[in-house]
Formats: sequence, structure tokens, C-alpha cells
Amino acid sequence: MPNLTAVSVFLLRGFSAVPELQLLSAATFLLVYLAAVLGNISIVAAVTLDTHLHTPMYLFLKHLSLVDICSMSTTLPRALVATVLGSGEISLLACASQLFAFVCLGSTECFLITSMAYDRCLAIYRPLVYQAAMGPRTCTSLVAAAWASGLLFSAFHTANTFSLPFCSPTIDHFFCDIPPLMRLACANVDAHETAGFAVSGCIIMSCFALTVLSYVRILATVVRIRSTAGRWKAFSTCSSHLATVLLFYGTGSSAYMQPTARYSPLQGRMAAVFYSILTPTLNPLIYSLRNKDMQGALRRLYL
Repeated sequence: MPNLTAVSVFLLRGFSAVPELQLLSAATFLLVYLAAVLGNISIVAAVTLDTHLHTPMYLFLKHLSLVDICSMSTTLPRALVATVLGSGEISLLACASQLFAFVCLGSTECFLITSMAYDRCLAIYRPLVYQAAMGPRTCTSLVAAAWASGLLFSAFHTANTFSLPFCSPTIDHFFCDIPPLMRLACANVDAHETAGFAVSGCIIMSCFALTVLSYVRILATVVRIRSTAGRWKAFSTCSSHLATVLLFYGTGSSAYMQPTARYSPLQGRMAAVFYSILTPTLNPLIYSLRNKDMQGALRRLYL
């Protein structure tokens, strides 16, 4: 990848454009970060140690929690330290590494969510063949494919972004992300933006379409169940995942599915708070509040 940039060090603006709000924002996000890490570590520990949770659904959930821990740790700690110290400097290599890790983890989460939708669809639509179809080898292959696909997807976006020449070092964001970096480019970004949209659109829309098709099949199966209790039990097994799907695609699309020319720094920071901070924080709550198996495992873990 040719190094065409004249910038060797970037300057991150932080959580807020108002200096007086920086420390307050940092204190708030520190508490949120600690809560998110504790919640996701609890999910990982409970699934790992409790044999009752050694099923495909909880295997995917464990990896989803691992992704959430790593994703938040990629962006928040550095932003918090920079806010406290009053210096948001980040080197070109560190910025590229942060972007690579964040995009990799976000896309891996997308693939994991799709695998979880397929798992729930198979469990409800074809329960008699579920155990055979979702064996350990299949689950391991799906998880490995999610991580490998995330790495490839991230490698493309990192190369596509950092092959641009940058004229300004000030990133109007609290971490290195694609839209604010594109705004700093000296050259015409249309070709890079089109390539990014094409690749992202094909992959993300494919995952979204597969998830929607899985839920269409789930809904069609649930409707045919005669008893109300049976329908409720079937739907409750995928309600937590459905909430995660809506949260993930709802917050992510608001940040990335718009041209660079229409990008607003304030809206970008707000969207980033939702998809990079609140979503990983809420996922453990979503999967534990209504899940009796997870609640029991967490009680056994801490009591």
C-alpha cells in the first residue's frame, strides 16, 4: 500500500466539541465501559464454565461477547486517557491499526449475528435435525468463518481508507473511523467511497437478507403452532437475538450508510456512541434479563 499521505500524526477531537463537557463525558463513558466489560466477561465465563450452556446458541453468544469486549477496548480506553491527559495525538500506524481492529470486530459481529439467526431458524423450523445439523464441527466452522471474513473485510477498508492522501491531521471524532478520515482526504474520494459502499453493501445486505429470511421462516413456523404457550415459547427463544439484530443494524446503518459529503461530525459522534458503546453494553442485559438459563448460570457463577 503506497504511503501517499503527508500526515504522520493525527489529532482526535474527543467525545465532545465543547471542552467543558470532555471530562464529564469521559467519566460517564468510563463507568459505561466498566459495566460493559463486566457484563460481557460474565457472559463469557458463565458459558465457558456452565455445562448447561454448552449449546450452539451460547457458543455464538460467547464469541459475540468477546467481540464486544475487544471492540470497546479498541476505542474507549485510548479516548479516555487522551481526554484526561488533554492530548489526542495518535500516530498514523496506530490510527490505521485502530481502524483495522474496529472494522474487523464490527464485521465479525455482523457475521456472528447472521449465524445466530440461522441457528434459531433451524432450532424452530427443523427441530428434529437440529442436533445433527448444528454439531460442534459446524459451529466451529461458522465461528471461524465469521472471524476470517471480518479480517478480510477490515483489510479492504483499511487499505481503501489509508491509500488516500490526508491534508489535515485533526479527526473530528473520538477514534479513527472511516467517515471522519475520508473527510480529511486531499484527493477525490468518490472512487474509494464507491468501492467501500459496494463491498459493504454486498456483504452487509447479504447478511441482513439472510437474517430476515431466517426470521420469516421462524415467523411462518410459529404461526402454525396451535397452542398460545407453544408459540410464546418458540418466539421467546429468539426474542433476545431479534433485539440484538435491531440494535446492531439500526445504529450501524445510521453511521455508515450515507455519503461522506453529508457526514455531520456531531451526528457521527452520536451514532458512534450508540453502535460502539451502548450496543456492547446492552447486549449482556438483553441476553440475561429474559433468559432463565443464563440467569441461573450467572447466579452459580457469582453466588
